[in-house]
Amino acid sequence: MRDDFLIFGQPLIEQPEMDEVVASMKASWLGTGPKVREFEQRFAAYKGVPNVAAVNSCTAALHLAALALELGPGDEVITTAMTFCATINSIIYVGATPVLADIDPDTFNIDPVDIERKITDKTKAILIVHFAGRACDMDAIMAIAEKHNLKVIEDCAHAIETEYKGKKAGTFGDVSCFSFYATKNIVTGEGGMLMSNHKPYIDTAKIKALHGLSVDAWKRFSDDGYKHYYVETLGFKYNMMDLQAAIGMHQIERVDRYWTRRQEIWGKYQEAFKDMPFRTPAPDEENTRNAYHLYTIQVSKEECGVDRDDLLVFMKKNNIGVGVHYLAIAEHPFYQKTFNWSLEDFPHAVKYGRETLSLPLSPKLTDQDVEDVIEVVKGAFKKIT
Repeated sequence: MRDDFLIFGQPLIEQPEMDEVVASMKASWLGTGPKVREFEQRFAAYKGVPNVAAVNSCTAALHLAALALELGPGDEVITTAMTFCATINSIIYVGATPVLADIDPDTFNIDPVDIERKITDKTKAILIVHFAGRACDMDAIMAIAEKHNLKVIEDCAHAIETEYKGKKAGTFGDVSCFSFYATKNIVTGEGGMLMSNHKPYIDTAKIKALHGLSVDAWKRFSDDGYKHYYVETLGFKYNMMDLQAAIGMHQIERVDRYWTRRQEIWGKYQEAFKDMPFRTPAPDEENTRNAYHLYTIQVSKEECGVDRDDLLVFMKKNNIGVGVHYLAIAEHPFYQKTFNWSLEDFPHAVKYGRETLSLPLSPKLTDQDVEDVIEVVKGAFKKIT
Protein backbone atom coordinates (compact mmCIF):
# COMPACT_ATOMS: atom_id res chain seq x y z
CA MET A 1 0.00 0.00 0.00
CA ARG A 2 1.13 3.56 -0.71
CA ASP A 3 2.57 5.54 2.18
CA ASP A 4 0.72 8.70 1.15
CA PHE A 5 -2.83 9.30 -0.03
CA LEU A 6 -3.19 9.92 -3.77
CA ILE A 7 -5.61 12.84 -4.03
CA PHE A 8 -8.23 12.49 -6.74
CA GLY A 9 -8.18 15.25 -9.36
CA GLN A 10 -5.11 17.08 -8.05
CA PRO A 11 -4.00 19.85 -10.42
CA LEU A 12 -0.48 20.41 -11.70
CA ILE A 13 0.57 23.92 -10.60
CA GLU A 14 3.85 25.14 -12.03
CA GLN A 15 6.22 27.99 -11.18
CA PRO A 16 5.02 30.61 -13.73
CA GLU A 17 1.52 30.75 -12.24
CA MET A 18 2.96 30.88 -8.72
CA ASP A 19 5.10 33.85 -9.75
CA GLU A 20 2.11 35.50 -11.45
CA VAL A 21 -0.01 35.22 -8.31
CA VAL A 22 2.78 36.74 -6.23
CA ALA A 23 3.13 39.55 -8.77
CA SER A 24 -0.58 40.30 -8.42
CA MET A 25 -0.26 40.43 -4.67
CA LYS A 26 2.75 42.74 -4.85
CA ALA A 27 0.86 45.00 -7.26
CA SER A 28 -2.09 44.97 -4.81
CA TRP A 29 -4.50 44.30 -7.68
CA LEU A 30 -6.42 41.26 -6.48
CA GLY A 31 -9.86 41.80 -7.99
CA THR A 32 -11.01 41.96 -11.61
CA GLY A 33 -8.31 43.65 -13.63
CA PRO A 34 -5.73 43.31 -16.42
CA LYS A 35 -4.89 39.67 -15.75
CA VAL A 36 -8.53 38.68 -16.21
CA ARG A 37 -8.48 40.41 -19.60
CA GLU A 38 -5.24 38.65 -20.50
CA PHE A 39 -6.67 35.26 -19.55
CA GLU A 40 -9.77 35.96 -21.62
CA GLN A 41 -7.63 36.84 -24.62
CA ARG A 42 -5.52 33.69 -24.32
CA PHE A 43 -8.58 31.49 -23.90
CA ALA A 44 -10.30 33.13 -26.89
CA ALA A 45 -7.20 32.55 -29.00
CA TYR A 46 -7.10 28.87 -28.05
CA LYS A 47 -10.76 28.33 -28.92
CA GLY A 48 -10.76 30.61 -31.96
CA VAL A 49 -13.79 32.60 -30.77
CA PRO A 50 -13.28 36.27 -29.85
CA ASN A 51 -16.29 36.74 -27.56
CA VAL A 52 -15.59 35.44 -24.05
CA ALA A 53 -16.29 36.48 -20.46
CA ALA A 54 -14.38 35.18 -17.45
CA VAL A 55 -16.48 34.58 -14.33
CA ASN A 56 -16.04 33.01 -10.91
CA SER A 57 -17.47 29.56 -11.72
CA CYS A 58 -19.03 27.47 -14.45
CA THR A 59 -22.24 27.60 -12.43
CA ALA A 60 -22.23 31.37 -12.81
CA ALA A 61 -21.50 30.97 -16.52
CA LEU A 62 -24.47 28.64 -16.98
CA HIS A 63 -26.77 31.01 -15.11
CA LEU A 64 -25.59 33.97 -17.20
CA ALA A 65 -25.98 31.96 -20.40
CA ALA A 66 -29.62 31.26 -19.57
CA LEU A 67 -30.16 34.95 -18.82
CA ALA A 68 -28.44 36.05 -22.03
CA LEU A 69 -30.76 33.77 -24.02
CA GLU A 70 -33.73 35.26 -22.13
CA LEU A 71 -34.96 31.94 -20.81
CA GLY A 72 -37.51 32.26 -18.03
CA PRO A 73 -40.81 31.19 -16.46
CA GLY A 74 -42.93 29.06 -18.75
CA ASP A 75 -39.93 27.88 -20.77
CA GLU A 76 -38.69 24.30 -20.79
CA VAL A 77 -35.02 23.44 -21.22
CA ILE A 78 -34.06 19.87 -22.11
CA THR A 79 -30.85 18.63 -20.54
CA THR A 80 -29.10 15.40 -19.60
CA ALA A 81 -30.06 13.16 -16.69
CA MET A 82 -26.33 12.53 -16.07
CA THR A 83 -24.59 15.69 -14.90
CA PHE A 84 -23.64 17.73 -11.86
CA CYS A 85 -26.47 19.60 -10.14
CA ALA A 86 -25.17 23.00 -11.33
CA THR A 87 -26.41 22.24 -14.85
CA ILE A 88 -29.96 21.76 -13.57
CA ASN A 89 -29.82 24.59 -11.06
CA SER A 90 -28.88 27.15 -13.71
CA ILE A 91 -32.19 26.43 -15.44
CA ILE A 92 -34.12 26.72 -12.18
CA TYR A 93 -32.36 30.03 -11.31
CA VAL A 94 -34.04 31.80 -14.24
CA GLY A 95 -37.47 30.32 -13.47
CA ALA A 96 -37.44 27.89 -16.41
CA THR A 97 -38.27 24.19 -16.08
CA PRO A 98 -35.60 21.51 -16.60
CA VAL A 99 -36.71 18.50 -18.63
CA LEU A 100 -34.44 15.46 -18.46
CA ALA A 101 -33.43 13.26 -21.36
CA ASP A 102 -31.70 9.93 -20.81
CA ILE A 103 -28.15 9.17 -21.88
CA ASP A 104 -26.67 6.95 -24.56
CA PRO A 105 -25.53 3.78 -22.70
CA ASP A 106 -22.20 3.68 -24.56
CA THR A 107 -21.04 7.31 -24.53
CA PHE A 108 -22.98 8.47 -21.42
CA ASN A 109 -23.83 11.68 -23.30
CA ILE A 110 -27.37 12.95 -23.79
CA ASP A 111 -29.36 10.80 -26.24
CA PRO A 112 -30.60 12.87 -29.23
CA VAL A 113 -33.48 10.45 -29.75
CA ASP A 114 -34.74 11.12 -26.22
CA ILE A 115 -34.26 14.87 -26.72
CA GLU A 116 -36.67 14.71 -29.64
CA ARG A 117 -39.18 12.74 -27.55
CA LYS A 118 -39.17 15.38 -24.80
CA ILE A 119 -39.83 18.44 -26.99
CA THR A 120 -43.12 20.28 -26.39
CA ASP A 121 -44.48 23.64 -27.45
CA LYS A 122 -42.86 25.07 -24.30
CA THR A 123 -39.35 23.88 -25.16
CA LYS A 124 -37.03 26.83 -25.78
CA ALA A 125 -33.53 25.41 -25.44
CA ILE A 126 -31.31 22.35 -25.15
CA LEU A 127 -28.51 22.36 -22.57
CA ILE A 128 -26.04 19.62 -23.46
CA VAL A 129 -23.04 18.36 -21.47
CA HIS A 130 -19.93 16.94 -23.13
CA PHE A 131 -19.60 14.31 -20.42
CA ALA A 132 -16.13 13.27 -19.16
CA GLY A 133 -14.53 15.01 -22.13
CA ARG A 134 -16.32 13.08 -24.89
CA ALA A 135 -18.20 15.18 -27.46
CA CYS A 136 -21.96 14.86 -27.75
CA ASP A 137 -23.50 13.92 -31.10
CA MET A 138 -23.56 17.52 -32.26
CA ASP A 139 -24.76 16.81 -35.80
CA ALA A 140 -27.95 15.25 -34.46
CA ILE A 141 -28.39 17.81 -31.69
CA MET A 142 -27.93 20.85 -33.91
CA ALA A 143 -30.30 19.35 -36.49
CA ILE A 144 -32.96 18.99 -33.78
CA ALA A 145 -32.34 22.56 -32.60
CA GLU A 146 -32.68 23.93 -36.12
CA LYS A 147 -35.79 21.87 -36.83
CA HIS A 148 -37.57 23.14 -33.70
CA ASN A 149 -35.98 26.61 -33.54
CA LEU A 150 -34.30 25.95 -30.19
CA LYS A 151 -31.35 27.66 -28.54
CA VAL A 152 -28.37 25.48 -27.55
CA ILE A 153 -26.14 25.91 -24.50
CA GLU A 154 -23.01 23.78 -24.35
CA ASP A 155 -21.83 22.81 -20.87
CA CYS A 156 -18.12 22.31 -21.56
CA ALA A 157 -17.00 21.92 -17.95
CA HIS A 158 -15.30 18.65 -18.96
CA ALA A 159 -14.43 19.66 -22.49
CA ILE A 160 -11.87 22.43 -22.91
CA GLU A 161 -9.84 20.36 -25.42
CA THR A 162 -12.75 18.39 -26.89
CA GLU A 163 -13.36 18.44 -30.65
CA TYR A 164 -16.13 17.01 -32.80
CA LYS A 165 -15.41 16.36 -36.48
CA GLY A 166 -12.61 18.90 -36.47
CA LYS A 167 -14.58 21.62 -34.70
CA LYS A 168 -13.91 22.64 -31.11
CA ALA A 169 -16.49 21.97 -28.41
CA GLY A 170 -18.22 25.17 -27.43
CA THR A 171 -18.39 26.53 -30.97
CA PHE A 172 -21.62 24.78 -32.00
CA GLY A 173 -24.31 26.27 -29.79
CA ASP A 174 -25.44 29.80 -28.99
CA VAL A 175 -23.46 30.04 -25.75
CA SER A 176 -20.94 27.69 -24.15
CA CYS A 177 -19.68 27.48 -20.57
CA PHE A 178 -16.35 26.24 -19.20
CA SER A 179 -15.03 25.37 -15.74
CA PHE A 180 -11.63 25.97 -14.16
CA TYR A 181 -12.44 24.32 -10.85
CA ALA A 182 -9.52 22.69 -9.02
CA THR A 183 -10.17 19.24 -10.54
CA LYS A 184 -10.58 20.41 -14.14
CA ASN A 185 -8.08 20.12 -17.00
CA ILE A 186 -7.21 23.82 -16.69
CA VAL A 187 -7.57 25.34 -13.23
CA THR A 188 -7.89 28.68 -11.49
CA GLY A 189 -9.05 27.19 -8.16
CA GLU A 190 -12.58 28.40 -8.84
CA GLY A 191 -13.54 29.99 -12.13
CA GLY A 192 -15.49 29.78 -15.35
CA MET A 193 -15.83 31.23 -18.83
CA LEU A 194 -18.67 32.02 -21.23
CA MET A 195 -18.07 31.94 -24.97
CA SER A 196 -20.25 32.75 -27.96
CA ASN A 197 -20.08 33.56 -31.65
CA HIS A 198 -22.80 36.12 -30.93
CA LYS A 199 -21.20 39.14 -29.25
CA PRO A 200 -24.40 40.59 -27.69
CA TYR A 201 -24.79 37.47 -25.53
CA ILE A 202 -21.33 37.99 -24.04
CA ASP A 203 -21.87 41.74 -23.63
CA THR A 204 -25.03 40.97 -21.65
CA ALA A 205 -23.23 38.35 -19.56
CA LYS A 206 -20.36 40.71 -18.71
CA ILE A 207 -22.71 43.41 -17.44
CA LYS A 208 -24.79 40.97 -15.39
CA ALA A 209 -21.65 39.31 -14.00
CA LEU A 210 -20.60 42.53 -12.24
CA HIS A 211 -23.68 43.87 -10.46
CA GLY A 212 -25.28 45.05 -13.70
CA LEU A 213 -22.70 47.83 -13.98
CA SER A 214 -21.84 49.40 -17.32
CA VAL A 215 -19.21 47.67 -19.46
CA ASP A 216 -15.62 47.89 -18.21
CA ALA A 217 -16.71 49.21 -14.83
CA TRP A 218 -13.67 47.34 -13.45
CA LYS A 219 -11.50 50.11 -14.92
CA ARG A 220 -12.86 52.68 -12.49
CA PHE A 221 -9.83 52.26 -10.23
CA SER A 222 -7.22 51.90 -12.98
CA ASP A 223 -4.15 54.05 -13.56
CA ASP A 224 -6.14 56.04 -16.11
CA GLY A 225 -8.04 57.71 -13.29
CA TYR A 226 -11.51 57.27 -11.84
CA LYS A 227 -14.31 56.45 -14.26
CA HIS A 228 -17.98 56.78 -13.44
CA TYR A 229 -20.18 53.74 -13.92
CA TYR A 230 -23.92 53.15 -14.08
CA VAL A 231 -26.14 50.27 -12.99
CA GLU A 232 -27.81 49.24 -16.23
CA THR A 233 -29.65 46.08 -15.13
CA LEU A 234 -30.07 43.68 -12.23
CA GLY A 235 -26.75 41.89 -11.88
CA PHE A 236 -24.78 39.46 -9.76
CA LYS A 237 -21.35 39.13 -8.14
CA TYR A 238 -19.94 36.65 -10.63
CA ASN A 239 -16.70 38.34 -11.74
CA MET A 240 -13.35 36.53 -11.80
CA MET A 241 -10.40 37.94 -9.81
CA ASP A 242 -6.92 38.66 -11.12
CA LEU A 243 -5.59 36.18 -8.54
CA GLN A 244 -7.53 33.43 -10.31
CA ALA A 245 -6.65 34.61 -13.80
CA ALA A 246 -2.98 34.72 -12.84
CA ILE A 247 -3.13 30.93 -12.60
CA GLY A 248 -5.29 30.35 -15.66
CA MET A 249 -3.36 32.55 -18.07
CA HIS A 250 -0.36 30.23 -17.75
CA GLN A 251 -2.35 27.02 -17.51
CA ILE A 252 -4.06 27.63 -20.85
CA GLU A 253 -0.65 27.87 -22.53
CA ARG A 254 0.04 24.25 -21.49
CA VAL A 255 -3.36 22.80 -22.31
CA ASP A 256 -2.08 20.56 -25.11
CA ARG A 257 0.91 19.30 -23.11
CA TYR A 258 -1.40 18.39 -20.25
CA TRP A 259 -3.81 16.75 -22.69
CA THR A 260 -1.02 14.56 -24.05
CA ARG A 261 -0.19 13.32 -20.56
CA ARG A 262 -3.86 12.62 -19.84
CA GLN A 263 -4.11 10.66 -23.06
CA GLU A 264 -1.07 8.62 -22.04
CA ILE A 265 -2.52 7.77 -18.63
CA TRP A 266 -5.89 6.95 -20.22
CA GLY A 267 -4.13 4.52 -22.57
CA LYS A 268 -2.31 2.84 -19.67
CA TYR A 269 -5.62 2.29 -17.89
CA GLN A 270 -7.31 0.95 -21.02
CA GLU A 271 -4.53 -1.56 -21.60
CA ALA A 272 -4.27 -2.62 -17.95
CA PHE A 273 -8.02 -3.13 -17.53
CA LYS A 274 -8.91 -4.65 -20.89
CA ASP A 275 -9.46 -8.12 -19.37
CA MET A 276 -11.11 -6.98 -16.14
CA PRO A 277 -14.79 -7.81 -15.55
CA PHE A 278 -15.92 -4.20 -15.22
CA ARG A 279 -16.81 -1.88 -18.06
CA THR A 280 -14.19 0.62 -19.25
CA PRO A 281 -14.82 3.73 -21.39
CA ALA A 282 -15.81 3.14 -25.00
CA PRO A 283 -13.14 3.80 -27.65
CA ASP A 284 -13.05 7.35 -28.97
CA GLU A 285 -15.30 8.07 -31.93
CA GLU A 286 -13.64 8.66 -35.28
CA ASN A 287 -12.70 12.27 -36.08
CA THR A 288 -13.20 13.48 -32.52
CA ARG A 289 -10.89 14.60 -29.74
CA ASN A 290 -11.63 13.44 -26.22
CA ALA A 291 -10.52 15.83 -23.49
CA TYR A 292 -9.86 12.81 -21.23
CA HIS A 293 -11.28 14.64 -18.24
CA LEU A 294 -12.63 11.60 -16.39
CA TYR A 295 -11.66 7.96 -16.58
CA THR A 296 -14.70 6.11 -15.31
CA ILE A 297 -15.23 2.41 -14.83
CA GLN A 298 -18.66 0.87 -14.45
CA VAL A 299 -18.83 -1.76 -11.72
CA SER A 300 -21.97 -3.91 -11.68
CA LYS A 301 -22.43 -6.35 -8.80
CA GLU A 302 -24.44 -8.64 -11.06
CA GLU A 303 -21.89 -8.61 -13.87
CA CYS A 304 -18.56 -8.73 -12.03
CA GLY A 305 -19.30 -9.78 -8.45
CA VAL A 306 -18.11 -6.54 -6.84
CA ASP A 307 -20.29 -3.73 -5.51
CA ARG A 308 -19.29 -0.22 -6.56
CA ASP A 309 -19.45 1.18 -3.04
CA ASP A 310 -17.32 -1.68 -1.69
CA LEU A 311 -14.73 -0.81 -4.31
CA LEU A 312 -14.87 2.85 -3.28
CA VAL A 313 -14.10 1.92 0.31
CA PHE A 314 -11.32 -0.47 -0.69
CA MET A 315 -9.61 2.12 -2.89
CA LYS A 316 -9.63 4.77 -0.17
CA LYS A 317 -8.39 2.32 2.46
CA ASN A 318 -5.49 1.66 0.15
CA ASN A 319 -4.70 5.38 -0.21
CA ILE A 320 -6.17 5.91 -3.67
CA GLY A 321 -8.62 8.78 -3.99
CA VAL A 322 -11.56 8.22 -6.33
CA GLY A 323 -14.75 10.01 -7.35
CA VAL A 324 -18.34 9.30 -8.36
CA HIS A 325 -19.55 11.12 -11.50
CA TYR A 326 -22.46 11.22 -10.89
CA LEU A 327 -25.65 9.92 -9.38
CA ALA A 328 -28.40 10.51 -11.93
CA ILE A 329 -30.08 13.87 -11.33
CA ALA A 330 -33.45 12.20 -10.76
CA GLU A 331 -31.98 10.29 -7.78
CA HIS A 332 -31.54 13.43 -5.65
CA PRO A 333 -34.29 14.19 -3.10
CA PHE A 334 -34.67 17.89 -3.96
CA TYR A 335 -35.35 17.21 -7.64
CA GLN A 336 -37.60 14.24 -6.89
CA LYS A 337 -39.68 16.41 -4.57
CA THR A 338 -39.72 19.43 -6.90
CA PHE A 339 -40.32 17.74 -10.27
CA ASN A 340 -41.65 14.31 -9.34
CA TRP A 341 -39.33 12.63 -11.85
CA SER A 342 -39.60 8.86 -12.18
CA LEU A 343 -36.35 6.90 -12.19
CA GLU A 344 -37.88 4.50 -14.71
CA ASP A 345 -37.77 7.27 -17.33
CA PHE A 346 -33.96 7.41 -17.21
CA PRO A 347 -32.79 3.78 -16.95
CA HIS A 348 -29.36 4.30 -18.51
CA ALA A 349 -28.49 7.33 -16.37
CA VAL A 350 -29.70 5.64 -13.19
CA LYS A 351 -27.73 2.47 -13.88
CA TYR A 352 -24.57 4.37 -14.74
CA GLY A 353 -24.88 6.65 -11.71
CA ARG A 354 -25.16 3.69 -9.35
CA GLU A 355 -22.21 1.84 -10.86
CA THR A 356 -19.67 4.47 -11.91
CA LEU A 357 -16.29 5.09 -10.31
CA SER A 358 -13.77 7.70 -11.52
CA LEU A 359 -10.06 6.93 -11.18
CA PRO A 360 -7.31 9.55 -10.77
CA LEU A 361 -6.45 11.22 -14.07
CA SER A 362 -4.17 14.25 -13.92
CA PRO A 363 -0.95 15.42 -15.58
CA LYS A 364 0.49 15.60 -12.08
CA LEU A 365 0.38 11.80 -11.74
CA THR A 366 3.72 10.04 -11.95
CA ASP A 367 4.12 6.71 -13.70
CA GLN A 368 4.35 5.14 -10.24
CA ASP A 369 1.08 6.79 -9.21
CA VAL A 370 -0.60 5.26 -12.25
CA GLU A 371 0.85 1.84 -11.47
CA ASP A 372 -0.38 2.14 -7.89
CA VAL A 373 -3.92 2.85 -9.10
CA ILE A 374 -3.84 -0.14 -11.45
CA GLU A 375 -2.44 -2.43 -8.76
CA VAL A 376 -5.07 -1.46 -6.18
CA VAL A 377 -7.95 -1.82 -8.66
CA LYS A 378 -6.79 -5.29 -9.66
CA GLY A 379 -6.13 -6.20 -6.05
CA ALA A 380 -9.62 -5.17 -5.08
CA PHE A 381 -11.19 -7.69 -7.43
CA LYS A 382 -9.04 -10.45 -5.98
CA LYS A 383 -9.84 -9.61 -2.38
CA ILE A 384 -13.47 -8.46 -2.54
CA THR A 385 -14.61 -11.39 -4.68
